[in-house]
Amino acid sequence: MLSFIHWNANPEIFHIGGLSVRWYGLLFASGLLIGYYIGEWMLKSEKVPQKWIESLFFYIIIATIVGARLGHVFFYGWDYYSQHPEEIIKVWHGGLASHGGALGIIIALWIHSRLITKRTVLWTLDRIAVPTALVGAFIRTGNLMNSEIYGIQTELPWGFIFERNGELVAKHPTQIYEALAYVISFIILMFLYKKTSAKNRPGLLLGAFFVLIFIARFFIEFIKEDQEAFEATMALNMGQWLSVPFVLIGALLIARAIKLPGKVFKNG
Repeated sequence: MLSFIHWNANPEIFHIGGLSVRWYGLLFASGLLIGYYIGEWMLKSEKVPQKWIESLFFYIIIATIVGARLGHVFFYGWDYYSQHPEEIIKVWHGGLASHGGALGIIIALWIHSRLITKRTVLWTLDRIAVPTALVGAFIRTGNLMNSEIYGIQTELPWGFIFERNGELVAKHPTQIYEALAYVISFIILMFLYKKTSAKNRPGLLLGAFFVLIFIARFFIEFIKEDQEAFEATMALNMGQWLSVPFVLIGALLIARAIKLPGKVFKNG
């Protein structure tokens, strides 16, 4: 008999009166905070003014929440939310889409670049891409604690039986697969930032982020259960279709950056 992992984690850390503190919220906030300190360290090493860093963090928080929520609303649940628009603002009920979050951050940082730094948006995005990969790993761990966004049935010994959802068979823990892919992406991006001339090649770090994150997302989607019923009739699901443009844009950014003059690797 195959032995699987029986998963029945309580998504709530504690509940007092009307206040509920959930693992997802804690991990989301922790990821953003750690991402902030990593980004702050990177920008301080480049002598960036502190007020830029603080305003940047504010822009990213708002853009992440609003973008991810609207991404879920428009990409995955428009049939429902078009009939229940009052539910759109109820983020605490769940429903965030990483592709929407990525678009939200890009728009917010374009605004930030125009109003605050007066530098190109690629300069900002290249630096923010590095810690963002790690933040994604925290968010996917939060999905695991919620017993959501998991994969199809598997007979692999590390399959999870998500008992809280009434599952009786093991499913791929795709939240863990994605979290690991994001951690590896963070390590690669940090190496490029510290050991190569990537930060001086506009678009290289951002392009690498897009390629690493969204290629991983594209292939993991093959073993992930559909998030919405309409995806059952699609050759590729919504997550895969939304990943393709990011991968293509990432490849173009990398190719453009590599053509710039100068050495790719630093001396020593």
